[in-house]
Amino acid sequence: MSKLIAILVTMKQRKRLIVRNVISHCYQRTAGGVVIFYNISDYLVFFTIFCTTARKYKVKILSLCLMADHIHICISEERKGELSAFVREYSKLFSRVHNRTCHTQGNLFESPFGSAPKFGDKKARANLIYIGNNAPERRLCRNAEEYRWNFLAYAVCTHPFSKSFSAKDSSPIFRNIRKVVTTSFQKGKYLTYEQLQFWFKKLNREAKEQLTDFIISTYNIIDYPSAIRFFDSYENMLAAMHSNTGSEHDLNEVFIGKSDTYYASMSSLLLTRMKFMDVHDVLGLPIAEKFQVFLQLNKYTDAFPEQIAAFLRMPLSRAEK
Repeated sequence: MSKLIAILVTMKQRKRLIVRNVISHCYQRTAGGVVIFYNISDYLVFFTIFCTTARKYKVKILSLCLMADHIHICISEERKGELSAFVREYSKLFSRVHNRTCHTQGNLFESPFGSAPKFGDKKARANLIYIGNNAPERRLCRNAEEYRWNFLAYAVCTHPFSKSFSAKDSSPIFRNIRKVVTTSFQKGKYLTYEQLQFWFKKLNREAKEQLTDFIISTYNIIDYPSAIRFFDSYENMLAAMHSNTGSEHDLNEVFIGKSDTYYASMSSLLLTRMKFMDVHDVLGLPIAEKFQVFLQLNKYTDAFPEQIAAFLRMPLSRAEK
């Protein structure tokens, strides 16, 4: 009898609690803790899929943070079941298009995803601070708003990481790309790897930054006023993030290594020293060839072996042999 009770208690603990119009912290780990965001194209494809899908459902996004191997969302639903359906749809869609580009297979995210409701303003504030501070905690930047992929800076500016767009000073190619982005957004279409890779080859560094800001600002679905109201102002929200890392007692977040900066350095090494044309090309290699890449990355970076294995999407046990 006690064994049955224990089973029932475990089942109850696993049951997802989502309350309509109450914000939840949704947390998605990647399957096996692998890296899924290698370059700007990965982030932008995911973000446009995420925002396009969110517009189909009755969900409100207050905060979003994309890290190399996991995702945080502060979200609420208006209709029962919308949140779970939304997460399932964008997860499957991104997995499909990402796998096609990287010559890999399988769902990129652990299932089920983690979620916890945040009752009351105090818990909501703590959660928003926690999500915003993921990047500083992983030593990717000093202050939360300096990290592009938590989208905080876009609350007050459409181009926080680039110069203001000027039609007079821009090239015809860049103006045409902006038109394609706008049309895709208006038609409810996400951007593809093929589009982004083609565009970035045509643009210089400054224009790439402008295009990235333009895409994010065009597709952005984050409800900043709803998030800011917990702090009274954007400035107060940033001040709270600068002085407090926030807290999250509803999940056990596991970090690999000392810093996520190593993922960027490994990407750079693949393109420069190892002469890969695209970072994604390494993901479809046979395990024996990946092992040779592992040895090179282990030689030229201070990254933990676990980080290198996660970056290459290979079992650490094979890398250690």
